[in-house]
Amino acid sequence: MKRRQFALPLACATALARTLRAQPKETPVVGFLYGASADKSTAYFTVFRNRLAAMGYVEGQTVAIEYRNAEGHYDRLPGFATELVQHKVSAIVAVSLPAVLAAKAATATIPIVFLTGANPVTTGLVASFNRPGGNLTGFSLLSPTMAAKQIEMLREIVPKAELIGVLANPTNRIHESQLADMQTAALDQKIRLSTARASTQQEIEAAFAGLSQQMASAVIIPGDSLFQDRLDQIVALEARYRLPTVYESPEFPVSGGLMNYGASFLDAFGDIATYTGRILKGAKPADLPVEQTTKFKLVINLKTAQALGLTIPPSVLARADEVIE
Repeated sequence: MKRRQFALPLACATALARTLRAQPKETPVVGFLYGASADKSTAYFTVFRNRLAAMGYVEGQTVAIEYRNAEGHYDRLPGFATELVQHKVSAIVAVSLPAVLAAKAATATIPIVFLTGANPVTTGLVASFNRPGGNLTGFSLLSPTMAAKQIEMLREIVPKAELIGVLANPTNRIHESQLADMQTAALDQKIRLSTARASTQQEIEAAFAGLSQQMASAVIIPGDSLFQDRLDQIVALEARYRLPTVYESPEFPVSGGLMNYGASFLDAFGDIATYTGRILKGAKPADLPVEQTTKFKLVINLKTAQALGLTIPPSVLARADEVIE
């Protein structure tokens, strides 16, 4: 009798275990919070999805991705971040400092993988690079030497340049720290900087007109989701005012801008996909150190240089990763 009483619960437990094993696992959902629009970021999203697929997470099959694109309107990001939290996503990928700050404010528990040009320690995202702590980790595109190299290359291309304009987005906190780096680099190279701030289509138009009136010799445009979305407008303004411009993103010279020097966004999107996959497999953000990009790309559009009446020195061409003719 005792043996029968013992065997019954054992059989029930075995049957329950088999049932649980037979049940399909719930498909994880990744929230993607981005400041730019989707149509300007197709190549980046493709790299992200391909790297996730290589780790066993195929969109629409073994993982779902909820995209929230602010299209340059950063005031939409907090609401989008709240939506993703309410959707009970398994992880949030946040690209650009405004997106990361919105995600951080929305949740202290859901893992967040970020990609930003800001210093993640001084902006309060993580405790340190090696030991992030909390629920955030990711990749920083920060490079203290980037501003100096951008100014240096503009000086080589426009030797008589005395005043260089900088277009900054006042709604993007990172630009203030970048402006400080540029000012330091400009002083070292005996160049004056003029900052024009713009956060709308009309303000971008006015910024270029103002820099032209100030007799700026060239322009630097830091990375920004709004500027990415206004790519066609900005490239057209560069041509209209004949202002040689250096950008961070290679999409600009590909679309007719003069040149870019900055971190490789394609590589960076692959990196954040790798961290996202590791988190889906069980890794904790606090155990994944924040990494800094070491890959920078220089693309030069020679056709645009010719239209602007410029001759690109061999010393600059020799450093280019890609030359568009």
